[in-house]
Amino acid sequence: MIRIVLPTDFSKNAWHAIKYATFLFEQSPCTFIIIHAHQVSPSGLISTINKERETRLHEITLKESERKLNKIVNHLNKINKVPGHEFEGVLVADTLLNAIGREVIDKDADYIIMGTQGASGLSEIFMGSNTVSVIKNINFCPVIAVPNSYDFSSFNEILFAANFKHMYQRVELQPLLDLAKLRKARINVIHINEEEELSEEQLELKKLLRNLLGEKDSVFEDFDYHPNIALKINDLTEKKSAGLITMINSQHSFFKGLTHEPVVKKVAFKTKIPFLVLPEVE
Repeated sequence: MIRIVLPTDFSKNAWHAIKYATFLFEQSPCTFIIIHAHQVSPSGLISTINKERETRLHEITLKESERKLNKIVNHLNKINKVPGHEFEGVLVADTLLNAIGREVIDKDADYIIMGTQGASGLSEIFMGSNTVSVIKNINFCPVIAVPNSYDFSSFNEILFAANFKHMYQRVELQPLLDLAKLRKARINVIHINEEEELSEEQLELKKLLRNLLGEKDSVFEDFDYHPNIALKINDLTEKKSAGLITMINSQHSFFKGLTHEPVVKKVAFKTKIPFLVLPEVE
């Protein structure tokens, strides 16, 4: 049974990601773990009266979060009739990262699926700060970021952006292979040229990737150099009928650089389809 962690802050974006998860795995038995990390910001005041107020505030908001979480789980149990789908609510009084990380480890989760909108409210940013933080810090579980405007439908192609600078391993590609098999989708490896020709090492790594993905189940495409790889990938996702774009969060990957660039550069990468980030296995 596949186990999926679904963080929620009770927003529309979080609910959209939950619905997407049930759609993506509609043909597989799954346990969906809907988790809410509850925190009350400390007031910084140390008087006894203020500590008591803060404690009461925490108890009130905690009960309200529990009510909202139970409402989501009950609603899903009512509307979702897929055999083998189970829903579990988890309320944790901790930071988001700690809550997700502990749940992923305790439940041996296969994926984390979450919405992309951050607390900033800037829709231009390709992923919210929480999503980026989860990907960068919980580097032992695949993360699927779901755009809030994505209208999910059946697909038969998954894009995999690669630069052939990483020693690919089957274990890190397995979540991608499993999804491709589940959705009966072909993996389309897209490579945007950053140099005139591939080095011998890149050619070997490309061959390795082809063998791991399987020649019958994948296709490789090379594209001319583009000064803004983010915009080029966006363009490709719009032109192709893919339902998912994938990258490996390796030391030399496009994604690694993207998360360290200024916001104004991140704006360029605004995929309209869900984005699967695979953790690097060292």
